[in-house]
Amino acid sequence: MDPVAVIARKRDGHELTDAEIRWAVAAYTSGAFADVQMAALLMAIVLRGMSAAETASLESAMRASGTTADLTGLRRGGARLPTADKHSTGGVGDKITLPLAPLVAACGAAVPQLSGRALGHTGGTLDKLESIPGWRADVPMRAFRRQLEDVGAVVCAAGADLAPADRAMYALRDITGTVESIPLIAASIMSKKLAEGSEALVLDVKVGSGAFMTDAGSARELARTMVRLGTDAGVRTTALLTAMDTPLGRTVGNALEVAEAVEVLAGGGPPDVVELTVALAREMLATAGLDSADPAARLADGAAMDRWRRMISAQGGDPDAPLPAARHVDTVRAEPGAAGVVTRLDARAVGEAARILGAGRRGPGDRVQAGAGIEIHARPGERVAAGGRLLSLHTDAPERFAAAREALAGAIDIGPRGPAGVDAGAGGAGPLVLGRVT
Repeated sequence: MDPVAVIARKRDGHELTDAEIRWAVAAYTSGAFADVQMAALLMAIVLRGMSAAETASLESAMRASGTTADLTGLRRGGARLPTADKHSTGGVGDKITLPLAPLVAACGAAVPQLSGRALGHTGGTLDKLESIPGWRADVPMRAFRRQLEDVGAVVCAAGADLAPADRAMYALRDITGTVESIPLIAASIMSKKLAEGSEALVLDVKVGSGAFMTDAGSARELARTMVRLGTDAGVRTTALLTAMDTPLGRTVGNALEVAEAVEVLAGGGPPDVVELTVALAREMLATAGLDSADPAARLADGAAMDRWRRMISAQGGDPDAPLPAARHVDTVRAEPGAAGVVTRLDARAVGEAARILGAGRRGPGDRVQAGAGIEIHARPGERVAAGGRLLSLHTDAPERFAAAREALAGAIDIGPRGPAGVDAGAGGAGPLVLGRVT
């Protein structure tokens, strides 16, 4: 087949055949389809969309570009271990995977969590965990299975032979403006998740200004697309629609978010992070057939913290080591006459500012700063004094402060009263779970 002809067909709005899609993915994986050509095809898909059949073909072709893990037969103490995984479509301050994986493991499931790196304005779980001294993202399959049986949870990078087409396309999308596409997001996520071999999968589909899906209709369409792909592949799959207009918790950035996740595991942490962690844990356990488990109790009795420490140690990390801290901090304050209640904190702007500071990547080959990011001192519903602290910006490159402040222009509103339906005492921003898709 001819790459240019395939690109042109999609550019002109035609539906690609299963054979064309499988050929394009295989040719790209082997190097016969150049980066510039795949970038053009991706842009055509963003502009023209894909049918349900095309999306299924793309997911299947990406999954077939490598090997599929077999996690059947996992056992502990003679009993079979059910497997359950979770995936978030990406948000700002979304450190939920960090406390969630050990929490679900403490409740009796095995959690094979293949995670990614920062994409656009959203953070990456692997980047966060790599701020822990010694922690390794790469886990060979034999060690992967052993850790699942011994510890119950693994959070790591997908192996080079697991959906390699997605690995390459994922990186290309990040630098070509082709992230926000339901077929591409669905195929990317599900090719990895279905290749990892879990029996149950829960999808955390974000909706709001800080999500790739900014409106509830698009988020629900993405959730339905992914649930259908999972169910058709024989994996028990459900999705929760969760709010992402305001960053989760009080930190955005790698080491900053790890520290906050540890607070949650220690029985504290921001109420919204705790609430969403427990909600997703219950959904994962129910989908895996462990309805009687109580994740809130496992947070309270320290069992989840014990699993966290074992999980980090098993991958070479030191759970007691000090986390990296940025060398420079700049404080964003309320205007001298702007006392009141925070009514809005735009997640997208905060995510962009964190990326500028070094928490994410601004181009290919860019390295993240472990200590870069943003602390949030006043969330929607919370009162701030005139001239009071709103945000703290962290970076090793102080020349980035001006651009980060520019990205935050207009991101925070302060009024005489908080937003309707928000509990000012909890520092919340309205309901977190907006819906469920099965």
